[in-house]
Amino acid sequence: QVQLVESGGGLVQPGGSLRLSCAASGSIFSINAMGWYRQAPGKQRELVAAITSGGSTNYADSVKGRFTISRDNAKNTVYLQMNSLKPEDTAVYYCNADRLLLYSYSGYYYEYDYWGQGTQVTVSS
Repeated sequence: QVQLVESGGGLVQPGGSLRLSCAASGSIFSINAMGWYRQAPGKQRELVAAITSGGSTNYADSVKGRFTISRDNAKNTVYLQMNSLKPEDTAVYYCNADRLLLYSYSGYYYEYDYWGQGTQVTVSS
């Protein structure tokens, strides 16, 4: 089965930086889209940034110019570089992988919408 494991969260002061990583493991041939979502207390989960296997990116307006998403297709890993962090960026950040091409002894097949366990990011002085 596929697992997504996130790392890099923590406590940072306003204006600081953090880098999140998410590695997908399993019998993965390719992953179409990978992204980061976040959920603050009392709020709905929202898209932060996403990137396709071809490198096309999409960002929430609130993080444009401050966050950068990137990925290493060979390692099935996605990164989120977060700069100029604000208290309103405080949330649990979740990694997502969508439209995965997997392989088994019987051949290739697609699966969709995998999530990581989440990593806490707290921006506070």
